[in-house]
Amino acid sequence: MSRELRANFLRSQLIAKSSQLIIHYICNNKITMNIKNNILETIGNTPLIRLNKITKDFPCTVLAKVEYFNPGNSVKDRMALKMVQVAEQEGKLKPGGTIIECTSGNTGMGLALAAVVKGYKCIFATTDKQSKEKSDILKALGAEVIICPTNVEPDDPRSYYSVAKRLEREIPNSYLCNQYDNLANRQAHYETTGPEIWEQTEGKITHFVCTAGTGGTVTGTAMYLKEKNPNIQVWAIDVYGSLLTKYFRTGEVDMSEVHPYISEGFGEDFVPENYDMNVIDYFEQVTDRDGAVIARRLAKEEGLFCGYSAGSCLQGLIQLKGKLKKDDVVVCVFHDHGSRYVAKIYNDQWMMERGFLEVKTFKDIVNSRGAKKLITITADKNVSDAFELMQKYNIENLPVMQNGNISGAVSESGLFSKMMRDGQDIKYKKIYEVIESSYPTVSYDTPMERLSSLITKENGAVLAKDDTGDYHIVTKYDVIQALGS
Repeated sequence: MSRELRANFLRSQLIAKSSQLIIHYICNNKITMNIKNNILETIGNTPLIRLNKITKDFPCTVLAKVEYFNPGNSVKDRMALKMVQVAEQEGKLKPGGTIIECTSGNTGMGLALAAVVKGYKCIFATTDKQSKEKSDILKALGAEVIICPTNVEPDDPRSYYSVAKRLEREIPNSYLCNQYDNLANRQAHYETTGPEIWEQTEGKITHFVCTAGTGGTVTGTAMYLKEKNPNIQVWAIDVYGSLLTKYFRTGEVDMSEVHPYISEGFGEDFVPENYDMNVIDYFEQVTDRDGAVIARRLAKEEGLFCGYSAGSCLQGLIQLKGKLKKDDVVVCVFHDHGSRYVAKIYNDQWMMERGFLEVKTFKDIVNSRGAKKLITITADKNVSDAFELMQKYNIENLPVMQNGNISGAVSESGLFSKMMRDGQDIKYKKIYEVIESSYPTVSYDTPMERLSSLITKENGAVLAKDDTGDYHIVTKYDVIQALGS
């Protein structure tokens, strides 16, 4: 037998033997499949992700505990399930009962998931400043949502706190979770979030940073981490308009600190019982604008499509960067997913209306160079006339006008290409013989990013009408100059 035939024979024998061993193993051993019994078993064990770009000038490692990997896309899934479980154990929530809660949306999502699996009804009171997407998601899961005014005192009968309490009194077999004062909230994070972070960092964490709302996440996680290492610094991030920061610093509940704010999911106008200020080392406040801007940067620079709280959490850390050292390991909590804010912080118009986004528009570019009269040419003119206008005004793009309307365009690059092909005689031709497609026409407030995508090698300009009906032009050179300014 040749060496090649022998090798093939041995190979076939080996394959046959391996197949027999696999069949024998399957027949004699129980194969364990990794299957979850329901959606609630997927809560927790979220990833820890290193930040690379936004924090590139930090002296240390910055990690994000990305909680939108929970099934309800937020950190609140953890405490929502825990509150339901504790209520069941204590006999406060009985079969067929109704879960009631005042929530900005994320806690409601977690409770709604638990209710679907366990067979409860849900009624949620929320505020009118919360994004519409949050309410729509809760309704999609079968919950009833009641919208309440934001700018009222907590004890006002119209506030979402008061409405939830009234509903519990009126509805038989109902249970108000009260995430603010329900200590199962912080217990959930003591039992899950804290241990996960400790294990994921192999105990090397030096700083824990988290926005401060109900107090459950920051307090429960801090309690666990401080037990493991009392030297771990816990920094709570608050919003201007909330009284939590002053309360932390002075022990005083000062209602003069409270004023309306746009940020969602954190900050309070009272002090929830979930707080234990002894496990928090520092409070830092951020503005509505800064939190929104950093959230958008997280999406564009880190690929993390997060909500308002995440941007605010990181902004607070940026403000405290000077306190960090080379070997520090910082963990920030990124609470929820950006899909709940697409009509708000991820909407350019919403951001611009609040002065949060410094977006240059077509109008800004025109105003920055001076609103000059648009130079045009009519279709019955000669190409030589177009060359003359281009030379006189030092321009490359000429819209062609016909009866007061744009009917096309001629460009220096287009005419040059035709001249190379047809020779010098082109200058005696009429414009209508060499006319190019008209430049795109956009609204006067179109953002510069959109203009950049419309201006190409073949299409060198964009047109828009101002409020008086006059046309203006923006070229690729105008955009380049605006980007550099």
